[in-house]
Amino acid sequence: MVTDRAAAEAPGTGAPPAGVRMIGVAISIPDPYGAMLQGKRASFGDPLAGAIPTHITLLPPTEVDGAMLDAIEAHLLDIARAERPFHIRLHGSGTFRPVSPVVFVALDEGIDDCERLQTKILSGPLARPLEYPYHPHVTIAHHLPDRVMDRAYEELAGYTAGFEVWGFSLYEHGEDGVWRPQRDFVFGVGGAGPRTEDDCPTAS
Repeated sequence: MVTDRAAAEAPGTGAPPAGVRMIGVAISIPDPYGAMLQGKRASFGDPLAGAIPTHITLLPPTEVDGAMLDAIEAHLLDIARAERPFHIRLHGSGTFRPVSPVVFVALDEGIDDCERLQTKILSGPLARPLEYPYHPHVTIAHHLPDRVMDRAYEELAGYTAGFEVWGFSLYEHGEDGVWRPQRDFVFGVGGAGPRTEDDCPTAS
């Protein structure tokens, strides 16, 4: 089982054992903000930029028995049905250094909502310990030279963006090291099935 923060950004060292799936749950950052931040991450030379869509983690990378996926999706469906959309405002940069080699964009609004969701998700079939207290954020640089981490911190220090959160998504880590959304869970509705453009309202 993988812990959060730095490990949550790890691409993995190979395929998990037979029958085991590596999953995560996250709030996707809508475009144009998501694409912009992913581009910034790539500009810093972060090799994970193309493998990890811009997101706010709710469940860090977690190995599960593939036979449990139906129960996990039912769990996430129940949580989404009971939630309502909320606003997130990103503002400024932060870092977990020296504990973890991560620079991130911080949340100015929506922290309590993310914490509530995270607590609900890490229960039932997804109950698991975390090495660090939960701190919602958007990673923009991970495990890079200090001078590059400093540059990322400085360049995003004044960054601001706001958007409505419509729900969250279940992601799976592929054998090629790429994280891909498998199913969206829309607040007040639950599951919307496979991802469609209609499930992803334009950010404002």
